[in-house]
Amino acid sequence: MPVLIPTTFKARIVWLGAQFRPVERLVIQSEPLGEMRLSFAGLEGEVHAGLTRPSCSRVTAQYPKGTEIRNVRQLTVVSAEEMAEVAAGMGLAGFDYPWIGASVVLEGIPDLTHLPPSSRLQGPDGVTIVVDMLNQPCQQVAATIAKAGHEGAKRFRSAAKGKRGVTAWVEREGVLRLGDEMVLHVPDQRVWAHLEAVRKGG
Repeated sequence: MPVLIPTTFKARIVWLGAQFRPVERLVIQSEPLGEMRLSFAGLEGEVHAGLTRPSCSRVTAQYPKGTEIRNVRQLTVVSAEEMAEVAAGMGLAGFDYPWIGASVVLEGIPDLTHLPPSSRLQGPDGVTIVVDMLNQPCQQVAATIAKAGHEGAKRFRSAAKGKRGVTAWVEREGVLRLGDEMVLHVPDQRVWAHLEAVRKGG
């Protein structure tokens, strides 16, 4: 019995990008792409590519920093609508996607940052990426925006809370292109009954 439900929610790719150089002095260096050829390891040459990766601050409660783990943050997916809200919260006219190190910017899926983990986004040729979890606002983005000369940088973390997008990994290889439409598939599963208790320290 299928456990993933194809939905009627579709999103258009409005921006693709990659970081081919590591972050230097907290500044993200990302560049736009017209297409993205994805293998099971992600985008070849991108700093987040690979089947495995060293653990980072996101998972210090599970592994000592630097532990080799499966790479489920090959891509960063953000919502164009949510980024517009973040820009407004910072007093900016718009948001420059390279600031956030975005891989894929989608338009058309509401509340994208809170998609259920294990949701799939599938492209026209069958290329499929899997949502791992939400991404948290970080100091690197604020530093990047500040270096670009915007005073609103100090408001990034509060403005982007709950709107920073998700990390994702490649389940089926293929190509993403600007203007492509991606279809959302979600797991047929209710929210875990004990989630709120865990959040409260239970």
